[in-house]
Amino acid sequence: MFGIHDLGLFMLSGLLLNITPGPDTLYITSRSLQQGWRAGAMASIGVSAGCLIHTTAAAIGLSALVAASATAFAVVKILGACYLIYMGIGLMRGPVLADADQSRRLAPASLWRVFVQGCLTNALNPKVALFFLAFLPQFVAANAPHKALAFLFLGLLFNLTGTLWNLGVAVTVARLGAGLHRHRVRIWFSRILGGLLVLVGVRLIFVEPH
Repeated sequence: MFGIHDLGLFMLSGLLLNITPGPDTLYITSRSLQQGWRAGAMASIGVSAGCLIHTTAAAIGLSALVAASATAFAVVKILGACYLIYMGIGLMRGPVLADADQSRRLAPASLWRVFVQGCLTNALNPKVALFFLAFLPQFVAANAPHKALAFLFLGLLFNLTGTLWNLGVAVTVARLGAGLHRHRVRIWFSRILGGLLVLVGVRLIFVEPH
């Protein structure tokens, strides 16, 4: 169908790649820990929306343009890196849990904001665009009559498995977080996640198209 081959291998490879922790997992984990499974699930959906942007871009060739243009790649790379660093610093500075007095001073993010942040976390990461360019073509025949549809189908399939995994992460982390009754434990855990996001953002600055 659409010139796609080795679909089983694609599914296995995609699953292994989806369960590999990255910026998306860090964001979903932090939101689930902070605000429960609903926020974690909304973060997962936001990440999926960002992945759909990359899928569509790959299908129409925009990702290839970004990868070929040093200026375009640099702009997207810096935007994504700065956003990840900004989010990481926010997690490191802000408390995860709030008591009655703190909750009046620090309102949790709305689900819409959680969704948008999740979407931007994925959409502003040029490594995801490069991944689609490097990974998807391996499973599409060179003489495929509808390459755009093949890219789109594989991207949607990859996104589906990733979404299911991320939703599982959100529920699991939320339940584990509920058992952490000590405020300091959860605060420091959030700070560690924030620090990891900052490190990922810094590393992203040095990513080069190959």
